[in-house]
Amino acid sequence: MIGISGIAAYLPEQRIDALDRALCVGSSHEQVEGRIGFRSLAQMRPDQQAKDLAVSALEMLSRRMDLDLSAIEVLAVVSQNPGRNIPHLSAVVHGVLGLSDECACFDIGLGCSGYVYALSIVSAFMSANQLRKGVIVTADPYSRIVDPQDKATSLIFGDGSTATLLTDEPIFDLGAFSFGTLGAEAEKLACNDGILYMNGRAVFNFTASRVPDHIRKTVEKNQTDLDAIDCFVLHQGSRFIVETIADRLGVERRKVPFLAAEYGNTVSSSIPMMLESIMRDKNNNSLVLSGFGVGLSWASTVIKRRS
Repeated sequence: MIGISGIAAYLPEQRIDALDRALCVGSSHEQVEGRIGFRSLAQMRPDQQAKDLAVSALEMLSRRMDLDLSAIEVLAVVSQNPGRNIPHLSAVVHGVLGLSDECACFDIGLGCSGYVYALSIVSAFMSANQLRKGVIVTADPYSRIVDPQDKATSLIFGDGSTATLLTDEPIFDLGAFSFGTLGAEAEKLACNDGILYMNGRAVFNFTASRVPDHIRKTVEKNQTDLDAIDCFVLHQGSRFIVETIADRLGVERRKVPFLAAEYGNTVSSSIPMMLESIMRDKNNNSLVLSGFGVGLSWASTVIKRRS
């Protein structure tokens, strides 16, 4: 059974002080600290591109897991901002790192729900084709599409990347997945003429109304209950969104952590960025992963530590 064997996360060193920027765009420190939650935002250097973020994460994974890059049989890159449309970003990363000619490569063009989708897609691909080592890379630098003067988006998004190793001898087994899409509302979070637009109120309402019940159904689908979940690893849309979901689920906020205050909402990297540290805690044996946002889409699963 294919599952998660390890994760590495990369964050650029440069930071934007969200508290300082708040005053420039007509917001306040109270709004940033109490509701948005991101005190600083990671930002890649002007000379960096999505491929650099992706390569950095995969190189870190290789060192951490003592992973021979030539042994990777499938590489999937999750990104909506790959830098250019052709060739696909996974092929570029493949070429930079000199992966095997027999390695399958493809991109997944999803945002905030993309990591959970990718876990389902890549694990199924591996199982169907008898593959033993696969990697999911997330790299979605929104700094390239955010208007620094836009109050709705400029205090939220940070750059970062992750690499997740999937194998047939994992630390965490993957459970059943659930998905959803509200395409009629997709324009509420969209990139128009190279600039990100977000109707924050609409996105919050979508999240608060859809995600808690979706998580309940996913937990039930996995034949467990909310009390048996050790940690809920939610997409870090904002502090207020994470806390609202916790409250509507009726679970303690300590089990639904907000960990992105110092680097921001890293889109598809958000969940694995947190999961890297959460999975190292041996007290965390049963986890909910739930991503939601661009599309408007959502996806969840339950993963369990292999005994």
